[in-house]
Amino acid sequence: MLNINQLNLLGWQSFFQQQLDIDEWYNSVPVRVVEQHRNRLVVDSGSDTFQLPVTEKVWQCVVGDWLLLTEKYDVNRVFERKSYFARRAAGSKLEKQAITANVDVAFVLCSLNDDFNLNRIERYLALVNEAGCEPVVILTKADLANDGLEKREQVQNLSSMLRVEVIDCHDVTLVNQLSDWLKPQTSIVLLGSSGVGKSTLSNTLAQTQQKTSAIREQDSKGRHTTTGRYLLKLASGAVLIDTPGMRELQLSDVTAGLEQTFSEIEALASSCKFVNCSHSNEPKCAIQQAISDGSLTERRFLNYQKLRKENQFNTASLRERRAHDKSLTKMYKRVQSQAVKFKKLNE
Repeated sequence: MLNINQLNLLGWQSFFQQQLDIDEWYNSVPVRVVEQHRNRLVVDSGSDTFQLPVTEKVWQCVVGDWLLLTEKYDVNRVFERKSYFARRAAGSKLEKQAITANVDVAFVLCSLNDDFNLNRIERYLALVNEAGCEPVVILTKADLANDGLEKREQVQNLSSMLRVEVIDCHDVTLVNQLSDWLKPQTSIVLLGSSGVGKSTLSNTLAQTQQKTSAIREQDSKGRHTTTGRYLLKLASGAVLIDTPGMRELQLSDVTAGLEQTFSEIEALASSCKFVNCSHSNEPKCAIQQAISDGSLTERRFLNYQKLRKENQFNTASLRERRAHDKSLTKMYKRVQSQAVKFKKLNE
């Protein structure tokens, strides 16, 4: 029978429990993926941590996934995901790269030095909103900046509903400052570019000592510290998923996330005189009027247009790649089938 108290410490929720039938309740072992490697997964059952080989059943699993094992610890199935983060793979590859799964809250970290970038924050918010998680923007390195409140206001202006926190990642009182989200059975992911303080924040919250790296003095750019994804249990009962810094975050399949992130622009666009308004020089364009009266910044509108075009291009490219791969698979199966028939005819 399941030990719910131990599973709760890994972020177990009723969403997953409802996926079990009576036999599985008594004769199976739910485990959560806490580390992901090329040919193996590290999983935790609440009472034990062990490794599983990457097989056909679990090759798409990421940190945060829940697996159901038999009593002999063979993989029965993967639980349906509550949420899922993915991006288009960096570089020229036409494929999606999974980031993490089954997350409730996403801490989007951005430092208050030269790394501060509203466009990048909006990019992450689109990803988080698409996943259906609660976004919290965390502005780090408050101890090294004197304009934290000013930049906090700039981020807050993106949405009145957005929670924004200014922190020093070394501050041991962070647990109190972030207590609204560090609740039992809550899964939190840390997102952000290299050097923004994800590993330092993770160290402080989990009271561990991961290796951290200093930023480059000449351009304030970060260095990669975390090179893999892993899940940590916190004393509060929440779990924390740290991820490597992402220098490139290409959006794909995030149409709903963009609409939510830029909801005021979507609303304005529906008020334009012309249905096919390009929002450039048409008469009675609600968006251009909002830019003129200062209720919408040109920067935000231009970033909205850029991210929409990027998402449309990447989504179409990946869909075309999937269709091509599916067509190839069908052809291979057809050729194999014909080869078998031909062999039988000549026996």
